[in-house]
Amino acid sequence: MSFDVAATAYDDFMGRYSRLLAEQMADLAGVRAGQRALDVGSGPGALTAELVRRLGPEHVAAVEPSTPFVAAMRSRFPGVEILQASAESLPFAAGSFDAALAQLVVHFMTDPVAGLVEMKRVTRPGGVVAACVWDHGGGLGPLGLFWQAARELDPEVHDESRLAGASEGSLASLFRAAGLRDLQETVVAADLEHESFEEWWAPFTRGVGPAGSYTAGLDPERQARLREACRRLLPAGSFVLPARAWAVSGVA
Repeated sequence: MSFDVAATAYDDFMGRYSRLLAEQMADLAGVRAGQRALDVGSGPGALTAELVRRLGPEHVAAVEPSTPFVAAMRSRFPGVEILQASAESLPFAAGSFDAALAQLVVHFMTDPVAGLVEMKRVTRPGGVVAACVWDHGGGLGPLGLFWQAARELDPEVHDESRLAGASEGSLASLFRAAGLRDLQETVVAADLEHESFEEWWAPFTRGVGPAGSYTAGLDPERQARLREACRRLLPAGSFVLPARAWAVSGVA
């Protein structure tokens, strides 16, 4: 499993970007004091931290299928109800939450529509379901440059551009198929400054997600070629890597 890794490995890889999305996603879902919210596919807790900040731990729940991430979550967020489960089978009664959010998760669901239907089920009528997915289809996610370099070396590589929700309009289509209404579509940003190429590259070697799994699966020579292909696409010294994600909210 590409997410059966240490929580710190995810923090250093995708967490460095997802932390920048959390406040924007909570705003999109209208999360405010007095509500109860669910983080679906929480990972090690970038969005959970923002929900706890707004609501308090006793008003936040999270589900996550990765065993290492669940363990990290329980250590990081005492008082939050944290369960090991998939989005397609949420262990909560209907109408349990005012808001259910999935940050950078829909494209990894086994059945994205079923996952969104479950999020709708556990959200009270009139509550909000919200999700975001990197713009992999447009190459504007934080991994766009990596996959560009990978395709230069291997045109047949399976990148993340065709995953569910990763192209313009795709995430909203999934929301409609799940029966959510009054959709609000927007773009959320996570522009991050990197100190150097080495600081950007190192987390790719730790096996996190499809990009990390691809890198870790290469022999040393091919990995070195990929590394240099990436280096050629980036400036020397520090640089800002812009990243965009499609985001949608809908009423349950």
